[in-house]
Amino acid sequence: MQKSINGATFRKMILNGAKLLDINKQHVDSLNVFPVPDGDTGTNMSLTMLSAAKEVSNCPSNNIDALCNALSKGALRGARGNSGVILSQILKGMSTVLSQSSEITAKNLAKAMSAGTEIAYKAVTKPKEGTILTVVRIMSEHAMKITKKSMEVVDFLQSVIEAGEEALKLTPELLPVLKKAGVVDAGGRGLLIIFQGFQHLLAGKEDANIAFDDSIQVNNQYDEQAHFDYNDLAEIEFAYCNELFIINLHKKTTEADIDRLRENLMTIGDCVLVIGDLNMVKVHVHSNEPGTVLAYCLELGEIDRIKIENMLEQNRALIGQKKEELKSYGLVSVCAGEGLTSIFKDLLVDKIIEGGQTMNPSAEDIAKACDSIAAKDVFVLPNNKNIILAAEQAKALSKRNIHIIPTKNIPQGLSAVLAFNPEDTVENNESNMNEAISTIKAGLVTYAVRSTQIDNFKLKEGDIIGIDSKSIVAKGEKVEKVTKDLVDKMMDNDVSNITLYFGDSVTEEEANAIAQDLTDKYKKCDVDIHFGGQPLYYYIVSLE
Repeated sequence: MQKSINGATFRKMILNGAKLLDINKQHVDSLNVFPVPDGDTGTNMSLTMLSAAKEVSNCPSNNIDALCNALSKGALRGARGNSGVILSQILKGMSTVLSQSSEITAKNLAKAMSAGTEIAYKAVTKPKEGTILTVVRIMSEHAMKITKKSMEVVDFLQSVIEAGEEALKLTPELLPVLKKAGVVDAGGRGLLIIFQGFQHLLAGKEDANIAFDDSIQVNNQYDEQAHFDYNDLAEIEFAYCNELFIINLHKKTTEADIDRLRENLMTIGDCVLVIGDLNMVKVHVHSNEPGTVLAYCLELGEIDRIKIENMLEQNRALIGQKKEELKSYGLVSVCAGEGLTSIFKDLLVDKIIEGGQTMNPSAEDIAKACDSIAAKDVFVLPNNKNIILAAEQAKALSKRNIHIIPTKNIPQGLSAVLAFNPEDTVENNESNMNEAISTIKAGLVTYAVRSTQIDNFKLKEGDIIGIDSKSIVAKGEKVEKVTKDLVDKMMDNDVSNITLYFGDSVTEEEANAIAQDLTDKYKKCDVDIHFGGQPLYYYIVSLE
C-alpha cells in the first residue's frame, strides 16, 4: 500500500477512472430523470473524462504539475453538457492544488477535492442541492475530516467513496423530482465511478467490475410538483476579453498567490483560466474591469503580451488574426436531423453542428465551428438546455466574439434565426433574438424508455409521451393521439400558428393526417408540417 503516489501512478489513476466510467456510462445514462431516450449524463461525463485522459496520456512528463495541467486542459476542451462542464471544473480545481506537490498524499488530495468543490459551485450561477455538486461537497468535507498525512491513499479513497455513496442516497430527498422518478442523481453516480477507478488502480483491481444499487422506493402519494432544470444558468456578458502572461515573478510570489489570483479574477469576470507555475503564468478572463485585471496580475510579477478585446464593438479586428475580409456576423446552430439541417441552411445559418439529445457537442466543437466562419461576431444557437453551458465555455477557446442565444429547443432556434437582422447591431440582434424565443411554446413527442411515475403519470416502458417545456402532459399508445393531446394542452387564445416537425420514423402522410385534424379543430390557426428527420422524437411541436 502507498502513503503517497507519484506522477506515473497518478497518470494511471486518471486513465483507469476514465476507462471505468466509459464502461459504465450506460448505467449513468439510465438515471436521467425523464424516462425518455435522450439520457446522456453518463455519455457526456465519459466523453469529458476521455478527453482529459487523452491529454494526460500524451503528456511527455510524469511531473505531477504537468499531468495536472494536461488533466485540466483536456477536461475543459472535451466538456460536454452541463454534467461534463461541472466535472471539468471539479478536475480543474483539484489540479490547481495537486500541481503544487511532487507527490500526492491523502492530505493534499483532500485539499484538492475541497478546491474542486469550490470551483464547481462557482461555475454554476444557481447551484442546486441534490446534484453532483452535493455529492462532491459531502465527499470533500468528509475527506478533510479524515485526512492524515500518514494515511494510506487507497484507504482514504475508499472512505471518501463510501461517504459519496451515502451522499448519493440523499439526493432524492434534496431534489423532489429525483424522488418522484425513483432515481438518484446521475452526475453524482458518474463522479463516484471515476473515484472508484482511482481507488481500484491503487488496490490492484483495475479490471474489476462494479455493481450498483441505485433504486429507491418511489412514494406514489408524493404529489409535490417539481421540475428539474439541472443547471438553470443565467447568461453573463462581460465586455472585455483579457489575455496576458505574467513573467519574472516576484521572489515573494508563491503558488498560493497564483491560486488567489484565480479566485480574485473569478469575482470580477468569467471564463477564467490561470495556468502556470512560478516561472510563468498564462491568464485569460472576460471582465468589465480590465484595469483591475492588470492590477491583480502586477501583484505577482511583470505582465507581458497583453491582449484586451472589446467584444461588444462590431468593427474591432481580432488581435493576432491573419488579415482577412470578415463579414459582420455569423450564425452557428446545433441540431440533429436531415430536414432540420436543411431548414437552418435555407435560413442562411453559416455552420450546423450535428448534435442535440444524446449527442451534446463539446466546448471545443462549438469553438471550432465559430472559428471556421469568417465573421467578427458569431451568434450560437445551442437549441438544447444541456448545451448552453458548453457554449459559454467555448468563448474561452475561440478567436471569435461569441454571443450565446440561450435557445433550449429547435422552435426557439428557428424563431431566433428569423429575428436576426444582418444590418442591425450586436446589441439589438441579441435583444431581438432573445425576445423572439420568449414567445415560442415548444413540445416534444417521444416514448418512455422505462416504467416509472412522474408528473402524475404512471408510465410503462414504450408508452408514447408528450412533453411541454416543463413536464409530461400527455401519454398514450398512439403517436397521433398523444400529439394532438399535447397541442391541446399547449393551446391558448394567443396561438395563431401550429408547426409540426416530423421525425425520421414518421411518414409525410401520417404528419399530414394530424395536421388536417388540427386544422379542422383550430380553424383560426395556420397549421404547417415540415420534415425534420430528427431521431428519438416523433414530432417537435411549435406554437406561436
